[in-house]
This record gives sequence, C-alpha cells and structure tokens, in this order.
Amino acid sequence: MQTTTPKKYSLMPTPEKLAVMKAWLEEHKAQQVESIDLTGKGAFTDALLVASATSVRHAQSLADGISALCSENNFEYLRMEGYTAGQWILVDCNDIVINIFQEPVRELYNLEALWGDGAAALLGRGELA
Repeated sequence: MQTTTPKKYSLMPTPEKLAVMKAWLEEHKAQQVESIDLTGKGAFTDALLVASATSVRHAQSLADGISALCSENNFEYLRMEGYTAGQWILVDCNDIVINIFQEPVRELYNLEALWGDGAAALLGRGELA
C-alpha cells in the first residue's frame, strides 16, 4: 500500500491566498489595504500587500495574526522584520510580502508608487529591467 506524503505548504494559487490575507487584514481593522501584483515584473515576490495600522500595538497584532493565519492555512511563512519598533513590519510569505505601516512611514516610503503604476511605467521604458 502506497501512502502519499502531505505537501509541506498549501498549493493555493497566489491570487486566492492574496484575497484571504487581504480580507483578514480588513476584518481586523487594517486601514487602506492595497494589493500590488508583481507577477512578471522580475520582482522578489508575486504580490505585495500594503496596509496601515492605527498604533504600534495594532501593527504588531496584525503581524501576529498574519503569522497565525499562515500557520492555520499552511501558507509559507519565511520571516518577519520590524516587529519591535512597529513602524514598518514586513511579513515575508515568499509569494506574498505584507507591509504593515504606521501612516507617516507609509507616506514616506510610498510603496504603491514605487511598485504600482510607477514601476510599470519604468519597466515599459526599460529602466528597471
């Protein structure tokens, strides 16, 4: 009798996983949750989620929740950075990278412009390739 070894991580497609994570963040009061598709842009990940938190504790709570969500759903989870300061917490889930900001820090780095339409325009001109 042949037994199959369970897969280490969920095989859920990235767009579905992104929808699950985005909905979870919105349910838990993350503000201005934006997703950025980086598929085919030669980037380090397939998608970014960018969200704002109302306080350091809220940001830490959102990051902890995403970590738990990954564990519950068998999503890949690589690492978390910035947790202690709570100004910009990055949660690396390999195919999706979640960025949880305090609003002033989010405005300063403006990832939506960097990786959104601005990146697409630069790629079209061959400046980022």
